[in-house]
Amino acid sequence: KPSIIFIDEIDSLCGQRSEGENDSARRIKTEFLVQMQGVGNSMDGVLVLGATNVPWELDQAMRRRFQKRIYISLPDATARAGIMKNKGSKTKNTVTEEEWVELGNASEGYSGSDIAIVVNEALMMPVEDADREEIQVYTEGGLIPTFPSDPEGQNMTLMDVDPTKLVCPPVTMDDFMSALSRIRPSVCDKDIEDHISGPLSSVKMVEQVADR
Repeated sequence: KPSIIFIDEIDSLCGQRSEGENDSARRIKTEFLVQMQGVGNSMDGVLVLGATNVPWELDQAMRRRFQKRIYISLPDATARAGIMKNKGSKTKNTVTEEEWVELGNASEGYSGSDIAIVVNEALMMPVEDADREEIQVYTEGGLIPTFPSDPEGQNMTLMDVDPTKLVCPPVTMDDFMSALSRIRPSVCDKDIEDHISGPLSSVKMVEQVADR
């Protein structure tokens, strides 16, 4: 003490108890409930946090052990833009500040994990382009794939290029928009409605921050 105990996906450990449940699982849940109640021990200085996407599947006794229920909403446009910029800026790109804001607005309904997948998809776009293109143009740092319409380009295939001299093009706004068109949000309107007005609707609303 003092300690913070965080249990992710707590529903996998403390789901609803049923008659068909095996004895070992039931004993684990019973012991967990006893420890949460603090029987025989002082809980002062100990904070227990649990996270779940399906709070209605938690055992009722377990829900009673938690004093507060906090609903973390999907990130807003500003937060989404911040997440994209934070993850995407680690790779060479040509995206401007205004375009980061535009990407945040274009990703309505995406969760933090969805945006991470979108960024990873966008970062792979130049690699895929390098594999498809047959035109290379000389640059100071090596060879970079270009469009066939490039007047300075030279006809080459990847088999003709020394891998140590091949330079991947920077990630562009078009790459991010293309990734958004491929990756769809994993959270639907019904999921949000179930959390806000479902069986456990008495929750405190909390917005996600950009760096979450």
